[in-house]
Amino acid sequence: MDAAATPTLDLLVVGGGVNGCGIARDAAGRGLSVLLCEKGDLGGGTSSASTKLIHGGLRYLEHYEFRLVREALMEREVLLRIAPHIIWPMRFVLPHAGGLRPAWFVRLGLFIYDHIGGRKLLPPTETVNLRAAPHDSVLEPKFAKGFVYSDCWVQDARLVVLNAMDAAERGAQIRVRTEFVGARRDGATWDVTLRDLASMQTFEVRARAVVNAGGPWAGGVYARSGGRNTAADLRLVKGSHIVVPRLFPHDKAYIFQNPDRRIVFAIPYERAFTLIGTTDVDYDGDPGAVEISADETQYLCSAVNQYFRSKIEPADVVWTYSGVRPLYDEAGGDASSASREYVLELDDVGGQAPALHVFGGKITTYRTLAEAALEKLRPALGFSNGSWTGTAPLPGGDIPDAAFGSFLGDRQRATPW
Repeated sequence: MDAAATPTLDLLVVGGGVNGCGIARDAAGRGLSVLLCEKGDLGGGTSSASTKLIHGGLRYLEHYEFRLVREALMEREVLLRIAPHIIWPMRFVLPHAGGLRPAWFVRLGLFIYDHIGGRKLLPPTETVNLRAAPHDSVLEPKFAKGFVYSDCWVQDARLVVLNAMDAAERGAQIRVRTEFVGARRDGATWDVTLRDLASMQTFEVRARAVVNAGGPWAGGVYARSGGRNTAADLRLVKGSHIVVPRLFPHDKAYIFQNPDRRIVFAIPYERAFTLIGTTDVDYDGDPGAVEISADETQYLCSAVNQYFRSKIEPADVVWTYSGVRPLYDEAGGDASSASREYVLELDDVGGQAPALHVFGGKITTYRTLAEAALEKLRPALGFSNGSWTGTAPLPGGDIPDAAFGSFLGDRQRATPW
């Protein structure tokens, strides 16, 4: 590489999912020169295969992950303010199922959920009679009591793209279909080889720091950037969803408890459908070739059939999608209990050019993950600007009346389904 002819970037970000694009946006807004490379398309992997919720994760309270839930609930309100055009409130109905978690335990969890994150924008939990409209015609008559609480729905792929757009508007280079081939340290900088997948030509860039936000491919990026350890604690977990013709006419979602102590959502989707998910299955294949199994499809059908009057079977499924969650899991155990906490591993051998490896995380906390990543890199990159993304709207978020509506006013909410 001709060092004199190659300008030095401040930061190279590998991975165009929500974490990579969030980091690129944050860094560009602090005045850093940034290049993001993505071998496929923006949000083409895990970030667009989510359950499409901005939520605290009610079930994580049962695993004592109070810090994660609190951070996520605080972020729920931040994201609702900066992106009201792609994030909107949704009410979730949780039927009480006898023989599973006792009602007092569920109500205590919901009380904590209402208060641990400083909720201001969304209405609190309430108890509901499931034998009254609209639930009486939807649910099995054995379910008499339920709880209704608030979270948010998000257009996940648009969230990724809007972060990339804002990063580009602030000076970042966003290169899709550009593969990270490898990198090696040269003192205070990285010499990085990238490949343009349209022409299959390789080219070189130089950067003061590298961020590995490869998601389920993070282990490979880690190895190709000279990681000193193995990414042994990176656990790949498949989550699958099914879409069926609409099972209920109203705009609330359902969250169902199951005998295996997992939960399944049933959410209004694209006006005429219901989205059902998700599963948690360990995965050791190619993340780019992930797909739902027959067992997962049957599991999701059986889960909702315990609750809905209208029964579904695999033949009713009109569409499925699956994604691979890259979870950082030191404890082991079953896949559904693996922590959704993110881990940022800084590799800065002897004060040389740093590499920051991003493991784990969830879509709700992508922005705070990006802030934490920049703080890890601050000593090496030497910027003085502080955090800013919590109050700056994403593109389109500041358009008057951009929101789909809210529970804050009297005007009719414009539902997307």
